[in-house]
Amino acid sequence: MSQAIDLAKKQTIIAKIKDEGRRVTEVATEYGVSTKTIYGWLSNGGVGGDSSALEIARLKRELEAVYGVLGKVTAELKRPKK
Repeated sequence: MSQAIDLAKKQTIIAKIKDEGRRVTEVATEYGVSTKTIYGWLSNGGVGGDSSALEIARLKRELEAVYGVLGKVTAELKRPKK
């Protein structure tokens, strides 16, 4: 049985994925919505958004990972040599 989801909840869910870069599975579990439903919203342009929401979220996660690696490398280079 399908349950209607109000617009505000959809917007919140989509924002967490698009703006915060959170994973669809994580947000689906948190809000009790199926991943299939969320992927459907995203493929249809989300709620007032565009269809590239998943790509944007993925790129944000990758950028955070790159910054983490860059920080470690920078710290290593600044460490005094023995």
